[in-house]
Amino acid sequence: MATKKDVAKALLSIRAVFLRPNEPFTWASGIKSPIYCDNRLTLSYPEVRTLIDEALAEKAKELYPDVEMLMGTSTAGIAHAAIAADRLGIPMGYVRGSAKDHGRQNQIEGRCEPGTKVVVIEDLISTGGSVLECVDPLREVGADVLGIVSIFTYGMQRGLDRLAADNVENTSLCDLDTLVEVAVEEGYIEPQDKDRLLRFRDNPSDESWMAKAE
Repeated sequence: MATKKDVAKALLSIRAVFLRPNEPFTWASGIKSPIYCDNRLTLSYPEVRTLIDEALAEKAKELYPDVEMLMGTSTAGIAHAAIAADRLGIPMGYVRGSAKDHGRQNQIEGRCEPGTKVVVIEDLISTGGSVLECVDPLREVGADVLGIVSIFTYGMQRGLDRLAADNVENTSLCDLDTLVEVAVEEGYIEPQDKDRLLRFRDNPSDESWMAKAE
């Protein structure tokens, strides 16, 4: 199975993750961020896509051997859930951010019967909000949500707290700590930037991380 470092190297190599501590991105909330993650790009690189989707399938089966169905988050988790489910030979589906306003007004796409043992596939965990919007509707229809397997997590405390409060477990193929370690080793960022990135993770609202070390 791919290690966290393998996944970090893959994400950095295709620029699915940008690290810009000196030119931060601005989130919709207004928060300045030294990192931008777009795991949708993994779909355009067959070698990286295979590495990640095989790891998602293997991790889901390893952690939850009784899994009967994978459910992707809309929209970034859908393709990865489909590929990983194909490798496992089990059904998949996905959960919309909200119910359709036409037709059968589905929020859950795919046949998910009450009691079905489900693992949710997500591309990115930050504050945990989007993945819980997938977990909660599944529980409402009686699915047994065993846990989440995601590609990458920032490891933000707010996200950890929200998942814990909802009694759902997430396991990520890679995390920010591993990514910044590899980024230093591979020359994507300077060694002194590692601490700045981790301080951002610990408190995104505190912009003191933006100050360079003297």
